[in-house]
Amino acid sequence: MGMAELRERAGSKWQRLIGGGKPVITIGTATCGRAAGAMTVLAAFERELKQQNVEASLVPVGCMGMCYAEPLVIISKPGGFRVCYHKITEMQVARLVQAYLVNDDPCLDLALGTVEGGSGEPLRIPELPRFERELRLILRNCGEINPEDIDHYIAVGGYSALEKALAVPPEHVLNEVTLSHLRGRGGAGFPAGTKWWQARRVPVTPKYVICNGDEGDPGAFMDRVVLESDPHQVIEGMIICGYAIGSSQGYIYVRAEYPLAVRRLEIALRQAEEAGLLGDRILGSRFSFRIRIAKGAGAFVSGESTALMRAIEGERSMPRARPPHSAESGLWGKPTVLNNVKTFACVPLIIEKGAPWFASIGTEGSKGTAVFALAGKVVNSGLAEVPMGTTIRTLVNDIGGGVAGGRKLKAVQIGGPSGGCLPESLFDTPVDFDSLTRAGAVMGSGGLIVMDDSNCMVDTARFFLDFCQKESCGKCTLCRLGTRQLLDILNDIVAGRGRMEDLNLLAELGEDVVAGSLCGLGQTAPNPLLTTLRYFREEYEAHIKERRCPSLVCRDLIAYYIRPDRCDRACEHCVLTCPTRAIFSDEKGIKVIDQEKCTKCGNCLERCPPEFTAVIKISPVSALPPSPPRPKEA
Repeated sequence: MGMAELRERAGSKWQRLIGGGKPVITIGTATCGRAAGAMTVLAAFERELKQQNVEASLVPVGCMGMCYAEPLVIISKPGGFRVCYHKITEMQVARLVQAYLVNDDPCLDLALGTVEGGSGEPLRIPELPRFERELRLILRNCGEINPEDIDHYIAVGGYSALEKALAVPPEHVLNEVTLSHLRGRGGAGFPAGTKWWQARRVPVTPKYVICNGDEGDPGAFMDRVVLESDPHQVIEGMIICGYAIGSSQGYIYVRAEYPLAVRRLEIALRQAEEAGLLGDRILGSRFSFRIRIAKGAGAFVSGESTALMRAIEGERSMPRARPPHSAESGLWGKPTVLNNVKTFACVPLIIEKGAPWFASIGTEGSKGTAVFALAGKVVNSGLAEVPMGTTIRTLVNDIGGGVAGGRKLKAVQIGGPSGGCLPESLFDTPVDFDSLTRAGAVMGSGGLIVMDDSNCMVDTARFFLDFCQKESCGKCTLCRLGTRQLLDILNDIVAGRGRMEDLNLLAELGEDVVAGSLCGLGQTAPNPLLTTLRYFREEYEAHIKERRCPSLVCRDLIAYYIRPDRCDRACEHCVLTCPTRAIFSDEKGIKVIDQEKCTKCGNCLERCPPEFTAVIKISPVSALPPSPPRPKEA
């Protein structure tokens, strides 16, 4: 079947869906939606439509990026509004069907707003200011199409870029990717065109194309959402790459912990093969290409390109020295192009719209858009896609809604566990490869964790260094032992055993680990430590000089105390919730905490009634007033 026939079939199906005179109900069924109850809501709609005898099309779609609002339901009624409803529960489905589909009440009290876009244009909700800041290219179809139906992707323009690429010489495709100045979205930001040309020029066959979907960063879920919501754009980008470099085999390396992404990729690959878009003589051309899925076991180091290739080969994931680079000698010693999920997702747009169009977006050294996963203390967690050069402040405040609970914004940790922690004073830094590097952070794959004034930056550095140390493959001495020594020093500091000379040792050893490590894991593992030392040194000094944690986080430097003037003698909430029976009443009936028995679990603080607020945290521990002796138990 040729592309014209595929497009006609898809267009007819799409037109019947959106123009068939029936309401269309789309429900976000990516992992975030499912975790919030989307499948229960989907089943409730099926039941209610049948019971109320209402004809409507139910379409499971991916994630729009507003994970904080899931389950998201969009109802398009002919002649009515197209409304996006958020946090819908099973109990609200009957009301939506009866009030809006049967009658004309759109139930705006349940809505985020009305929806614009569709049919290939990115969805947007005008009532939400965040959409004025975003530019959805990679996420343009996410939340609009059914990721398990190839006809939906084709109907909104999918695989047109492949058809266009196959009509020109491979060198033309390579030139377009090069002139677009597309840089890899996996972290390093290496020019994609340069890598592709290198692989093309090596006179060795076979050649391989690998998509890196091994997303191991804590708090990051960009690649997962793209694979779950619009897998065909990644597949199309890989096929175009295969044609450009002269490869006939591709691999998608994806974490086994992403079962929904794996399942939807399997469906997409099967449908592409059935449509003649994968396999032998694609679209009647002389070009053949196939893609396999390789499931990763979860090691963070497997995200490093050479370690990932060893995993595909059946070996232990351990990086190797370079040169030779993978474009010359990669998988099984053959020329290999490895790019991130989002990098391949950009390729169809570049071929379809042209290199000058893509190069017109972003900054001088960073073209296109960046997709970020907003996590941590941010109000509106989820995905955001913005032009390169957008500031961190815009991402956090205008798109993410700032920090929750009215607390003060303090920092962001950007670029994954080996990224850098940047203070609020640097939030006007543009988000691009070069600006973030100068600030001491990295773009990474797009994870952004927001922290407020309740976060201890010393403990934050310790947490991420602990992650990187445990995930080290152990091949490099400085990565294996250097990160261990750094972690030991940080553990001493958060426990109140630090010394001022430790700070210089941390900085020197951190730089040594960067210089002496073989792969990107070790070379960036000290980043959280080095940036917190650079921007939050006063917190380190408070831990060492005063044995005090300013954010009241480090357990060995805090204590819980019950204020006698606020304690209600008849209240027993703290006593009943203490797991170690550390709370007792003094001779006046006032509750007292036995500090020797207290495990700093914080249950007493959480359960103390808000009208009393008798339980507080104190640091340093030496600030505690003396406690009366505990009465002897009968």
